[in-house]
Amino acid sequence: MRVERAQSVEAYLEQAGSFLEAHEAENNLVFGICSNLEADPTQYEAPPYLATVVHGDKVVGSAIRTPPWRLVLAVMDHPGAVHRLVDDLVDEDLPGVVGPIEVADAFNEAWSRAKGLTTRRIRGTRAFRLRRLIPPRPAPGEMIRAGAVHRAVLRDWLEAFHDEAIGSGGPGTDYDATVERAIQGRGRTMYLWLDDGRPVSFMGVGGLTPHGIRVGPVYTPPELRGRGYASNLVAEASQLQLDSDRTFVFLFTDLANPTANRIYQAIGYEPVIDFAEWDFT
Repeated sequence: MRVERAQSVEAYLEQAGSFLEAHEAENNLVFGICSNLEADPTQYEAPPYLATVVHGDKVVGSAIRTPPWRLVLAVMDHPGAVHRLVDDLVDEDLPGVVGPIEVADAFNEAWSRAKGLTTRRIRGTRAFRLRRLIPPRPAPGEMIRAGAVHRAVLRDWLEAFHDEAIGSGGPGTDYDATVERAIQGRGRTMYLWLDDGRPVSFMGVGGLTPHGIRVGPVYTPPELRGRGYASNLVAEASQLQLDSDRTFVFLFTDLANPTANRIYQAIGYEPVIDFAEWDFT
């Protein structure tokens, strides 16, 4: 069993694409990162790590990393694939790992043993898949695509989402650059829900997969929650994707947020797989 590193996202997908697509929903995060790299590779501080684990002539595992972010693991078809990835990366300093729970936990155990580290599990998330929308109870207002005039609110709400959902301790995010890329249509599109002409909720859509796309982040200021704004915004934007001949729409929720998990299932999102995120710093 060996690890093969690709020098471009195109070469990576040529080798690992079929393997990843066999579990498209479970691997939607890996596909989404590849889509971001294709849209704008300059947004990351160093070349990506694009690894495929091969056993004989069969792909049995895969991983991707875009510095400074954590390593992202795909599902694995062989228990030894995780250990080969640890061997391949052991001389590097990783900030952490995220992936399907069993895979991420196995990587963390092997990594902490190889490096002599005390690690910390910081978050559990759940991947959801939408194939048919269940319309929510209507909320006042309408969805619009965010534009240049909305830079300030998008930037502030993106930072607020990051602080609330992710917190401190991770790599910094250039919120202005992220918003600018979205306004220009590079990698992600952002939408707003307006009530009486005033922005009350926002969300992003990006991260293409072979047959789908991912929504997120989703954010409503605390004082405006509980009014159905986010449910209607996610529902309308998700239906727009399905109407664009996409088979699936994906999203991730924080397992510690039961409200979000309940809201998304109410509009038709089905749970697929749980993820774990480990911090090595």
